[in-house]
Amino acid sequence: MISRSYANLLDLANGNFPAMEEPRRKMFSRTMTVPGVLSELDDDQARSVSSEAPSTVLADRLIVVANQLPIKATRRIDDKGESSWNFCWDENSLYKHIKDGLPEEMEVIYVGSLRADVDPSEQDEVSQILLERFKCVPAFLPAAVLDKYYHGFCKQHLWPLFHYRLPFSATHGGRFDRSLWEAYVAANKIFSQKVIEVINPDDDYVWIHDYHLMVLPTFLRRHFNRLRMGFFLHSPFPSSEIYRTLPVREEILKALLNADLLGFHTFDYARHFLSCCSRMLGLEYQSKRGYIGLEYYGRTIGIKIMPSGIHMGQMESVLRQSDKQSRVRALAQQFEGKTVLLGVDDLDIFKGVNLKVLAMEQMLKSHRSWLGRAVLVQILNPARGKGRQVEEIEAEIRTSSERINQELGSPGYTPIVLVDTPLSLSEKAAYYTISEAAVVTAIRDGMNLTPYEYVVCRQGISGTDISNSPQKSMLVVSEFVGCSPSLSGAIRVNPWNVDATAEAMYEAISTPEVEKQMRHEKHYRYVSSHDVAYWSRSFFQDLERNCADHFRRRCWGIGLSFGFRVVALDPMFRKLTMDAIMDAYGRAQSRAILLDYDGTVMPQSSIDTSPSEEVISIINRLCNDPKNMVFVISGRGKESLGKWFAPCEKLGLAAEHGYFMRWPADKEWETCAQNTNFTWMQMAEPVMRLYTEATDGSYIERKESALVWHHQDADPSFGSAQAKEMLDHLESVLANEPVVVKSGQYIVEVKPQGVTKGLVAEKIFLSMFRNERRADFVLCVGDDRSDEDMFVMIGDAIKAGVILNNKSVFACTVGQKPSKAEYYLDDTVEVINMLENLGDVSDSEEEDDPGSSSS
Repeated sequence: MISRSYANLLDLANGNFPAMEEPRRKMFSRTMTVPGVLSELDDDQARSVSSEAPSTVLADRLIVVANQLPIKATRRIDDKGESSWNFCWDENSLYKHIKDGLPEEMEVIYVGSLRADVDPSEQDEVSQILLERFKCVPAFLPAAVLDKYYHGFCKQHLWPLFHYRLPFSATHGGRFDRSLWEAYVAANKIFSQKVIEVINPDDDYVWIHDYHLMVLPTFLRRHFNRLRMGFFLHSPFPSSEIYRTLPVREEILKALLNADLLGFHTFDYARHFLSCCSRMLGLEYQSKRGYIGLEYYGRTIGIKIMPSGIHMGQMESVLRQSDKQSRVRALAQQFEGKTVLLGVDDLDIFKGVNLKVLAMEQMLKSHRSWLGRAVLVQILNPARGKGRQVEEIEAEIRTSSERINQELGSPGYTPIVLVDTPLSLSEKAAYYTISEAAVVTAIRDGMNLTPYEYVVCRQGISGTDISNSPQKSMLVVSEFVGCSPSLSGAIRVNPWNVDATAEAMYEAISTPEVEKQMRHEKHYRYVSSHDVAYWSRSFFQDLERNCADHFRRRCWGIGLSFGFRVVALDPMFRKLTMDAIMDAYGRAQSRAILLDYDGTVMPQSSIDTSPSEEVISIINRLCNDPKNMVFVISGRGKESLGKWFAPCEKLGLAAEHGYFMRWPADKEWETCAQNTNFTWMQMAEPVMRLYTEATDGSYIERKESALVWHHQDADPSFGSAQAKEMLDHLESVLANEPVVVKSGQYIVEVKPQGVTKGLVAEKIFLSMFRNERRADFVLCVGDDRSDEDMFVMIGDAIKAGVILNNKSVFACTVGQKPSKAEYYLDDTVEVINMLENLGDVSDSEEEDDPGSSSS
């Protein structure tokens, strides 16, 4: 029976899901309640566990969550007419073999649904049996939710979209149906409750599988901030141009980013995901020492590229079966004198079966010597989905096959043989064994392990005489299939090009025997070494590495609905609180306040970049306090800063990152760098102009001492690529010039050597020290890389004794990100509020001591 928390599915779909009810644990006596720290956020997040309690379990466990359990469930009726359930492992399930790659002592628990309808009255009993005998926890979905979740959102929206099929019209692909999304969210929440029933968040790892459960990470992360969680997508991930058409695109992306490690079969799929994160969420990835990572609110989400494999032990067991040998003999007799090309595909619109059939026809017409000798055996696995499209593609395949057989067939020869009855792995292995080539022409597919199974079956079992398979094989594989990059000896084809596919099929059966054997050996070495155990071991090791510092960092959840995310920060990196800074500010007698401009007191997104009247007023209030030395240190030009801050006569200014500097109450700018030769601009500007012309949305900003190329309005991927290329180009051109070339947030800048904001900060502190006004309070706020130099300089000044008391030093970055600063504020609004509060303290001091302003 569905929980009360599902009552309003519309709330769920909009992300306004209430706090989950505490799951019932009466069935799972082994489950413990984990003490946790209550969050300071809303009620839903107040149930989030921070996982700081000591572990009470000695060994780690892995909880594998998938849409379906690796269990076969059948009903038995005894002689008395009474029915009972019979359960056994599904040996064909990839998930069942995950444990083969894990440490022997690691316990694996499975959470998923059953491929059987279990009456609500039997669900508790079935759950108990599955947990005790198989360590499986079934998630029972109400029929209405199941149909809309699986056959609805998964199969009508996600599956087609991830295979590049757009919903062009109501009759072609269907329109987005929000009720199906609501059911998808509800189903994911049911799965999350089942995970919560058995989890110990301090010691367990969670591995979620495939597109059915893409929002599950958010539900789990809301409860356990430090949960170690991975996700693997077994289907393709589409390009950003396709994915961005999904109305709930950002909700799904943000949910996936609540995992610690995201796995994809190929680099193409991972690249598409990263491109979506860049274009829709503004996130950029970094590659370091072979690992790809996305920085997301202080957490690094790892990107794993690893195609899955087959279970070698299972395949070898199948090859040893005696009935398999009899099937091989029967098939060899049936196709005696024929060369068999084999296709094994689900009855699915993306498998390209009809294109394969048409290619076979073209091959026989182009190479008529193979008429009567070459046969395409096409095994059609039962469709996983349902609907008119499946019926149409099946009718199309049958119509084409019948037409070709009539035109090109003859007595005793049928060019296209369709096998549409469900076959066991052993029966398929017999077909693999007698086939000269395997042909996969999917127009878009995730992994497709058919070529792997074919290669192993053609290898047979070395050292035995029970298999007479020749150790040679040929593969014709679509370039749109996930296994294609792994099989370097395969003949890759564009399945839409029927003529080219036909020639590839001809090449596969006419290649010399020695070449076939060499290709086979290459494939078998890869397939046998990169099996499912290797895949699961590699993924789990990366998950361990990515989560190594989970319990060292401070974590808390922020955000509502699917905008929820966990902020993870270094223990020494903390938010700047008003109480702490105002207390120190009030006690201080000599204060230094250093402020960046863009991104600190002025939002980066502002079209009008001049300071508001509020900002001018607050800065004037701070400057009028005789205890304060206030500076705005910016990368902007001196003309702009001088004009904007003209009302602030007691404000110090540093322009162009410190190349120019103007002290408070001084009208003249001084040059801080010794080098005043700017002939290098004549070399750098033509290079920048070249990239500007080629990059729509970019422009050059010319300063007196620097050149800056901006690309924030360009295409994110192209702009970033052009910036990297320009950086290399400029470094090469200006190698012998006294300049530095740096990249920043959407910029590439060339400026004189020795010009940094850190040197400006040093001058200010030294000036105060020499004037016997050594700073006993420092506030330094900035938002980008150039401001990091100031944070470093503050530490050096403390060590040198130029700053009096480091307990009253507040180096603060804007935004939660890795920084040399010890404090952060979330945005410019918080910065302005803080400065306003400090201004209030100064105003109150002046009221208490009216004579101080005249001193």
